[in-house]
Amino acid sequence: MYTIKFKFEQKGLEPRTLENVAAGQSLLEIALENNIELHHNCGGVCACTTCHLYVEKGMDFIEELSDREEDFIDRAANPRLNSRLGCQSVLNDGKGDIEVTIPDQTQFLGE
Repeated sequence: MYTIKFKFEQKGLEPRTLENVAAGQSLLEIALENNIELHHNCGGVCACTTCHLYVEKGMDFIEELSDREEDFIDRAANPRLNSRLGCQSVLNDGKGDIEVTIPDQTQFLGE
């Protein structure tokens, strides 16, 4: 089981910590199930960049970056070395602490 801390670049949003999160789920699924807004225009099928996020801690607990995901991350706003797509960031079996920062999503309003 994992403990996941979601932080937000958008002003006014407080960090949220989720405990006892099971493996086998994507960070997008986990966020949505816990009422954490994370855009997903393509429906979570690795066809856009709106679920882009930064994994600050615990990258080893997440499935490896695929070539397809890497291609989309290159198109994301402000990509970093720790960028991932929430829909492709599936938790491996195990346990540990993960910290994620969700970029300011107000840039996607109106899309």
